[in-house]
Amino acid sequence: MIKKLKAYMMPIAISVGILLHSYVGALVFLIPYLIFAMLLLTYIKLSVSKLRITAMHWWLLAIQVLGSSLLYFILQPLNIVLAQSVMICVLAPTASAAPVIGGMLKGNVASLTTYGLMSNLAVAFFAPLLFSFIGYRELAFFDSAFDIAQKVIVLLALPLLLSVVINRWFKTLAKPMQQHTGITFYMWSLALTIVTGRTVQFVIEQGKSQLWLEIVMAVAALVVCVMQFWIGRRIGRKLDDTVAGGQGLGQKNTILVIWMAQMYLNPLAAIGPGAYVLWQNSVNSWQLWRIRKHL
Repeated sequence: MIKKLKAYMMPIAISVGILLHSYVGALVFLIPYLIFAMLLLTYIKLSVSKLRITAMHWWLLAIQVLGSSLLYFILQPLNIVLAQSVMICVLAPTASAAPVIGGMLKGNVASLTTYGLMSNLAVAFFAPLLFSFIGYRELAFFDSAFDIAQKVIVLLALPLLLSVVINRWFKTLAKPMQQHTGITFYMWSLALTIVTGRTVQFVIEQGKSQLWLEIVMAVAALVVCVMQFWIGRRIGRKLDDTVAGGQGLGQKNTILVIWMAQMYLNPLAAIGPGAYVLWQNSVNSWQLWRIRKHL
């Protein structure tokens, strides 16, 4: 029964967010706390001794950081909101659920976990600089970078530090936390409901004036999603780590970047990662179907 419920949780969460957007959207203040808790419960399971950084991880990280910046500057002359939307779909770190899907696809879970940690830390330190340059204009560059860094680094890096402290000095607390990491799925579902509601509410407030741009951003998110899975798998195949490459670059923490877009960029840019949720889950469903078909 629980497995069946989990299979339908994403469409349920999105549907509730759409139908009750005016209510759940008001809960957007909970998102940072949910992200923090999800990352803490993800990192609490990590064994640092098993983490191995390979050449593939550096290639993926270069695409994530440098590729997102390059796409922004290419698209910015066309439309700045579209540029922000595409940029954040590439910059987004690997989803905490990626190792789960990677394992189901017979991939290297340890490799994927390593890259997930690297990509989150990269965003924690790079995003404040990039956002200050392209979107956060109320303050001078270094003031705005510091302002964003206080929030983003605490949100993404502190869970790792806290997990190390708990595992080392509070083992009686670490054990039950490790046994109940499954709760992150329900936290993710709640967060998805909230960001869906907030995004829908914002789209409604825009009226029909931005409809063409919203459609273009959704299509662009599809192209970016497919390309990241494909490029990641190509890189991974050359280094004998195909599945981890594809999932590491393609499966994104969209909850985090939707919140980031709404906080630090033009909120309309959140349409891109909002659509990415649907596209990446479609790709994952297709990959899992292929695996089951060949069993």
